[in-house]
Amino acid sequence: RLQKLKEMFISKFGSAPKFYARAPGRVNLIGEHIDYCGYAVLPMAIEQDILIAVEPVQTQVVQLANTNSSYLDFSTSVNNIQINKTKPQWHNYFLCGLKGIQEHFGLNNPTGMNCLLDGTIPPSSGLSSSSALVCCAGLVTLRANGKTLSKVELAEICTKSERYIGTEGGGMDQSISFLAEEGTAKLIEFSPLRATDVRLPSGATFVIANSCVEMNKAATSHYNIRVMECRLATKLLSKSKGLEWRKMLRLHDVQTKLGVSLEEMLTIVEEVLHPEPYSAEEICKCLGISLEELCSQILSQNMQDVSTFKLYQRAKHVYSEAARVLEFQKICSEAPANALQLLGELMKQSHISCREMYECSCPELDRLVDICLQFGAIGSRLTGAGWGGCTVSMVPTDKLNTFLKNVKKAYYQTDGQRLAVENNSLFATKPGRGALVFVEA
Repeated sequence: RLQKLKEMFISKFGSAPKFYARAPGRVNLIGEHIDYCGYAVLPMAIEQDILIAVEPVQTQVVQLANTNSSYLDFSTSVNNIQINKTKPQWHNYFLCGLKGIQEHFGLNNPTGMNCLLDGTIPPSSGLSSSSALVCCAGLVTLRANGKTLSKVELAEICTKSERYIGTEGGGMDQSISFLAEEGTAKLIEFSPLRATDVRLPSGATFVIANSCVEMNKAATSHYNIRVMECRLATKLLSKSKGLEWRKMLRLHDVQTKLGVSLEEMLTIVEEVLHPEPYSAEEICKCLGISLEELCSQILSQNMQDVSTFKLYQRAKHVYSEAARVLEFQKICSEAPANALQLLGELMKQSHISCREMYECSCPELDRLVDICLQFGAIGSRLTGAGWGGCTVSMVPTDKLNTFLKNVKKAYYQTDGQRLAVENNSLFATKPGRGALVFVEA
């Protein structure tokens, strides 16, 4: 693959690349939609990745090309980075990483670059292809400008810089992309960012299956609406408990301030919030503020025309999912005899909560989860933002081949469109290593 990338680079730019950078995609085993609420998640890096061949140049121009001809070439001056939020095209994710590093170091005359990108992560599949591209671009810019940062600093910069494209992410994708190590999943905790190894039990393999429904977080508002609903739930829970609600941004902050367990937080949600959707007016009444203040101080720019908010359901999902993550880690470390069954149960509960409380599934994902469980998966759930993308299933290793064959037949071979992409849509994966730069010897 590297040789092929090098040959394409030479034919495109007329000279050889000086170095390469790689950043992996990821699969989140459990802990969906809780990183931006401040809670720990449990992802692992996958073998699929973004690989960029790079040649720093004297001109202050960045030229970007892609081995996939459906992604158009792009070039821009490094001193005038414009990121278009309205149409999230591939090069804008590269520019996020580039801009993040430039701003961090206050680079006045950053190095120009010729870059050729090759990606093996299926796009818009919930395996974090866009964050891998942001991370890889950050790494490329760092190297080309002769700067150094720790992996944690890089992850934090790339998390912030992906927001240039309008995605209010929480930092899981960027963190695992940099901090991953081969052979182990990671419990990723935030504020401060840290990663702990989680050894997955033997006897099972994780299988990723793409529903073939594409979901681009930056192009739709589903994702950012959920972020906002969690923020509003934080405000209402804080106010009801006499906390300084204006300063509270994440559901985790409420738990920390009250000093209670996740189970107790679930009880508080039952007491304080009602299952019926809240109108903007009702939220204002609860908080004792005007509609104008709600719109200008709390709701983000693209949320102004959302009229109802489901606060009870979103908070309930977040606190219960946060508890499942810690339980998953505990089972992995204690490794009881029935570990696989227990982990499978947590994955199933996670999917039900994503489907019913967070409403981030879709009919195809639900069908795919059912098919995977029917053909022998011990646990199966959507992974990534949802509304499309992939499922992750835990399958007994000795049943892997039959499982793959049956899922192919039941889900992919019944539909011409899916059949065309089935080879890249269903695969077993092992925990891979994190982002790195390498130079040819």
